Amino acid sequence: MRKGVKVAIVGGVFTVMVGGAGYGAYNIVTAVTGTGGSSAAGPAAHRTGPPTADEVREASGHFLTAWAKNDADTAAGYTNYAEHARAALRGWHEDAHVTHTVLKAGKPADDRVPFTVKATVEFDGKKKTLSYASSLTVVRGESTGRALVRWRPSVLHPDLKDGDTLVTGESKTPPIEAVDRNGTVLTAKKYPSLGPVLDQLRAKYGDKAGGSPGVETYIQRTTADGTETAGTLLTLAEGRPGTLRTTLSASAQAAAERAVTRYAQSSVVAVKASTGEVLAVANADKREFNAAFNGRVAPGSTLKILTSAALIDHGVTTANGPAPCPASAVAMSQTFHNLTGMAADEGATLSNSFARSCNTAFIKYSDDLGSQNFADEAQQRFGLGKDWKTGIVSFDGSVPAAGGPDAAAGMIGQGQVQMNPLNLASVTATATTGAFHQPVLVAQGLDDRTLATAQGLSSGTVAQLRAMMHLTATASYGTATRVMAGLGPDVGAKTGSAEVDGQGRSNSWFTGYRGDVTAAAMVLSGGHGGDAAGPIVAAVLRAGA
Repeated sequence: MRKGVKVAIVGGVFTVMVGGAGYGAYNIVTAVTGTGGSSAAGPAAHRTGPPTADEVREASGHFLTAWAKNDADTAAGYTNYAEHARAALRGWHEDAHVTHTVLKAGKPADDRVPFTVKATVEFDGKKKTLSYASSLTVVRGESTGRALVRWRPSVLHPDLKDGDTLVTGESKTPPIEAVDRNGTVLTAKKYPSLGPVLDQLRAKYGDKAGGSPGVETYIQRTTADGTETAGTLLTLAEGRPGTLRTTLSASAQAAAERAVTRYAQSSVVAVKASTGEVLAVANADKREFNAAFNGRVAPGSTLKILTSAALIDHGVTTANGPAPCPASAVAMSQTFHNLTGMAADEGATLSNSFARSCNTAFIKYSDDLGSQNFADEAQQRFGLGKDWKTGIVSFDGSVPAAGGPDAAAGMIGQGQVQMNPLNLASVTATATTGAFHQPVLVAQGLDDRTLATAQGLSSGTVAQLRAMMHLTATASYGTATRVMAGLGPDVGAKTGSAEVDGQGRSNSWFTGYRGDVTAAAMVLSGGHGGDAAGPIVAAVLRAGA
């Protein structure tokens, strides 16, 4: 074996360590499989079907060994997309400044091979090790029949996407020390859900917070607006952080973080109703996608808050007016039902049907209201779909003027309606105060961005909505009474569940208010609103601002 290379083989797991001249990839795989194989340049018999276990080991071994040797051309030759792989692997050393690579492959599982990476990064006299786990998949080349590594940027690092580049150098933006509304420092370590939020805030406001950049290994992502930092992987030299004040509340955030751990795929947002300031945002899934701000899911019966406002504002009925609750209702040849076990009540008022969450009562008023009036209420009075600028990327809701059965389904928060907890917390804030305040995470004055505006609601409509939500949270027949018990007199809520095609269990939704704080949560496949999403909202409301 040549100097500078160490190879360890234990139970089918091999490690490649390259510090100087390399040991041939063909030889290392021979040691593992005992069969050998052709090199990247050599001919191979055309085969068909999935790669065999030996081919998977051999192809992955060739690729990993060449990568560890800083031989981008050879490594790329063992992939099915050599041109892109070659550019990324060259960038591993030229852009990311990796000087030493240690790769350890685990036991293959069918065509997938997990492996770990220890990369020594050196820049401007500074050196650190970047460690992480990744995986690759071996496929059969369509034209050659060779077993090849399916190239994806995530092979190089699991956070990389198409068009991304790993870069080491002076950071594009200085670090930030984000603080809550009272000056408490917010970190991703203490508040894990804030990881992607803080990354976005730093990317947008780091140069406005007064800090100085450090030296980092980061993901550079190309967007329509240019390039941006999509995540810092390693810090070689700390910059001086600037202070960025947010609207968040450390106490509410801590409660939200704890609450979402109860259920997988859960998200929650809390808002100060009188201002639109976001007090907490948390997701059970801590990865880059912020479902609480960017989810696009039907909110189910929680949308009956908005539907009730539209019925009242357009003179269809009132809180104490009629809203009969039959066992079923037909709209555009589609039959809608209530929850199993709900008794029909032809003499119900809107308040009764709202508190019990009767679907048919709202479906029957679909034609009287009209889908365009419904959509206008959502946009013009509640500010949905009006290009919110919260401080980070967010989806601002969609309640379209749908046709056919979707028009009726929209009345109960299904059909084409799409929302997330941020949108729903804002809907509740508008319903309980009468004013639409576009949700924000940082003050508007930080960058003078233009916030969305909307007409809001009359005091008469607000009084009726608050009374209906209060009834839902306190009456013996209210669907939110059990969840909201013990939270005090100034409370209200609305439950919801939304069925999704092909999903065995409905999504759980819940929104509520306590004083000047509103909160909304969703739990995918969580069932009824009061079962999963409800306890999350109650926990956040209990923490207050």
